[in-house]
Amino acid sequence: MKAYVFPGQGSQFSGMGKDLYDRSEKAKSLFEKANEILGFDITNVMFTGTDEELKQTKVTQPAIFIHSVVLAKISENFNPDMVAGHSLGEFSALVANGTLTFEDGLKLVSKRALAMQRACEINPSTMAAILGLDDNKVEEICKSISDEIVVAANYNCPGQLVISGSMKGIEIACQKMKEAGAKRALPLPVGGAFHSPLMEPAREELAEAIKSTNFNKPLCPVYQNVNALPATDINIIKENLIAQLTAPVRWTQSVQNMVSNGATEFVECGPGKVLQGLVKKINSASEVMSI
Repeated sequence: MKAYVFPGQGSQFSGMGKDLYDRSEKAKSLFEKANEILGFDITNVMFTGTDEELKQTKVTQPAIFIHSVVLAKISENFNPDMVAGHSLGEFSALVANGTLTFEDGLKLVSKRALAMQRACEINPSTMAAILGLDDNKVEEICKSISDEIVVAANYNCPGQLVISGSMKGIEIACQKMKEAGAKRALPLPVGGAFHSPLMEPAREELAEAIKSTNFNKPLCPVYQNVNALPATDINIIKENLIAQLTAPVRWTQSVQNMVSNGATEFVECGPGKVLQGLVKKINSASEVMSI
């Protein structure tokens, strides 16, 4: 069985999507539609923008979403048995499996990006990657820091867990992680504590938009970040998508569950190869490739 997986923030690069635009009329049409929906020329930033310009939240998330969905839309043999996306990638996955239209997916992603940016401005916060510690130990240390917000945010693969929280909380946590034997406790160059309680203002803002958006019955199950379980019920999909902003991304568990349910091939659909690397670390027997 074949699982298609969609990357999240951090996979962007200058020039992304230009080859798709040049070779496919369908891709060109979708890129131009994206400019129209967003109200600015995002394709120009994607094709010629600097790394700094691509790091703007209002650009990064829509850009990765557009690139991923266009790839899926123009692929001749796109026929997934299951889909999943890492954080932002869950929206790409939901367009790919027919739950959302391209237009509605892009509108939600744009609202999500702006809401997250506003939440970051309300609560200065950050994230850090913890390498070489058992997940249970990382969770235990996060819980021990009671006077600051620090939580496990991204279960990327065994031995790689990203934590999220207040500036002071992350600083304290990194020190404790190193003392506990972590190979690295690396603060990340991000603007806020994604997938933590500090994103509550963004969750509330996005919830209204998701509730009022039409969701269709999916063509295949989506394994959602919040619980790593397959979903086809549109009401459950909506609830999980709303909860995603303040809950951890259970990527390790999602891949394990997809493998348990028959996935043998994982096809990354989007910029970069980050997810292929994570899948191999989670299950070395899986075959990985790009679309």
